[in-house]
Amino acid sequence: MPYRLPHLHKPGPHGAIRIGCAGWGLSSTVTSSFPGEGSHLEQTYAHWAESVPDSFRFSVKLPKSITHDARLADTNALLDEFLHAAGQLGDKLGCWLAQLPPSLPFDHDLADAFFKALRARTLLRSPAKRARHASWFGTHTAALLKMHRISYVDADPIPDDCEIRHRADTSLVYVRLHGSPELYKSSYDYTYLDNVARTLHARAKKTPEVWCIFDNTAESYAQPNALHLLERLRVHHHVG
Repeated sequence: MPYRLPHLHKPGPHGAIRIGCAGWGLSSTVTSSFPGEGSHLEQTYAHWAESVPDSFRFSVKLPKSITHDARLADTNALLDEFLHAAGQLGDKLGCWLAQLPPSLPFDHDLADAFFKALRARTLLRSPAKRARHASWFGTHTAALLKMHRISYVDADPIPDDCEIRHRADTSLVYVRLHGSPELYKSSYDYTYLDNVARTLHARAKKTPEVWCIFDNTAESYAQPNALHLLERLRVHHHVG
C-alpha cells in the first residue's frame, strides 16, 4: 500500500501570507531579530517540527531524486519513502514545491500519472509546481494542473495575472524570489520589496493561502529581505 499523509494539516486564516527562506542558517546581520535561546533546526523532520513555534509552517521541496534523477517517472516508491519522512512534520507541514529541471518538457501521460500519485498521498496539502521548460505553460498543462489541484509557482519577476495561470489551480499563491540581477546572490532593493508587499496583499484578498520564499541565500541576503517584507506586510495585519 502506498504511504499517505494523515489529515493533520490545519490551514491558516483565509488570505494568510507566509514569508520564508530557502534554508535556515542565520547570518550575523539578522541574529538580533531572532530568539537567542536554543539551537538551529536539527537535521531531521521530527526535530524540525519540535524546534519551531505552533504557528510555523514548512514549505517542503520534493527531492531531486524524484524531480531531476527519475524525472517524474516510476516514482511511487520514492514518493512513499520521502513522504514517510516528511510526514513527521505533522501540523507544521504547510505546502509542497515540485521544482522541475529546465530540460524536462511537458509529457501529458507522465505528468498525469505523477501528479495523480502525489495527490493521492498528500491529501489536503497544497502543492505548487515550478517548471522551467516552456512546454509546461500551455492550456493543456494548465488544465491538467487544475484537475489535480496544483498551482503554478511565480518566480521573479512576479508575472502579472494572466489567463494561463488562472486555468491552473488558484487556491495557492506561491512566489519564489531568487535574487536579481544575479540569481541566488543579489539582494532586492526596498522599492522592489515594497511592490512585492503590495502584490501579495492584493492576492491575499482573493486567495486562501499565499507563500513567498526567498532563495537568494548565497550571499546571506534572503533573511534581511524577508524581514523587510514582513515589516511592510505587518501594516496590513495579514502575515502568517
